[in-house]
Amino acid sequence: MDFDLTDDQRLLADSVNRLVADRYADFEKRKAYIAAPNGYAAANWAAMAEMGLLGLPLTEEQGGFGGGPVETLLVMEAFGRGLVVEPYLATVVLGLGLVRRAGADAELLAQVAAGELTLAFAHQERQARHDLHDVATTARRDGDAWLLDGAKGVVLHGDSADRVIVSARTRGARRDRDGIGLFLLDPATPGVTRRGYATQDGLRAAEIVLEGARATLLADNALALIELVTDEAIAALCAEALGAMETLRDLTVDYLKTRQQFGRPIGEFQALQHRAADMLVATEQARSMTMYAAMMVQEADAAARGTALSAAKALVGKLADQLGKEAVQLHGGIAMTEEYKAGHYFKRLAMFGVLFGDVDHHLRRVVAAGGLPD
Repeated sequence: MDFDLTDDQRLLADSVNRLVADRYADFEKRKAYIAAPNGYAAANWAAMAEMGLLGLPLTEEQGGFGGGPVETLLVMEAFGRGLVVEPYLATVVLGLGLVRRAGADAELLAQVAAGELTLAFAHQERQARHDLHDVATTARRDGDAWLLDGAKGVVLHGDSADRVIVSARTRGARRDRDGIGLFLLDPATPGVTRRGYATQDGLRAAEIVLEGARATLLADNALALIELVTDEAIAALCAEALGAMETLRDLTVDYLKTRQQFGRPIGEFQALQHRAADMLVATEQARSMTMYAAMMVQEADAAARGTALSAAKALVGKLADQLGKEAVQLHGGIAMTEEYKAGHYFKRLAMFGVLFGDVDHHLRRVVAAGGLPD
């Protein structure tokens, strides 16, 4: 695979990096964004829409950029470097990834691309752990609509989303692979209760309870679609983690150069130089695996794709955990203060480690598949 960027991809990367530098260089601005009612800045979201980032995966006929996994990688890596809090993963990667493939009408797609509508994907359930096919929420037909009953957890940005895409079982037992539908829900509909909260990394999530909530069917027998979009989200998260790892490594190296002990910078001590070198190696390993994830997310064989993305999630998750802990140790107590950046990057990397399955879960998937595809 040719990993050289095209001119358009380089232009995209430059534009996104400038946006992040402009909006997030001052860390106090990020704190102000988080304190906003929705947990992010509406002005930043509008700027992303104006740049075309919110329509990135849409075709040109749909009014989008026509971007693929590499373009998403470039955007998410830049967002990781800035610890961006806007709901890009929830709305564009997950939400738009689902509705555009489920045949949603052009008006909905256009509203998302224009920044007028945000989306959230409500799939995770308490009993399921990380098994995507374990769905207890039910859907029963009521005329032209469907009524949903159940509970969803850790719905990313689900407390402020304008529309929620809900997975629910139209038939079959709880762990059957068939019979899982996708439904488009207006959260203002009677029978919907949302409890929003801040996650440990400063973003937002929600617990959603459905009691006879009326929704529109997007797709039936949609597990394959859910698995595909989840794999795309994992690839995007790997890129975001890579960006965060790069920045946290640089922060740590800068700290080693300036922190004085015994009359000289602690970065002059050979043992600490070795640990800084290990952080560089971890970052480059994560970069290689992130590029592999971007390549394999387009694999037509769903089983091979899933195994490859699990391998990427497991390795990047392990490396992110190692680098984050190393950075905290090398910084000392200052790393865990709210006033200093390093602790916030560490928290984001810790959140990455558990989203869509932790290291152990994905390692079990790789082992069960007999290793990586040829």
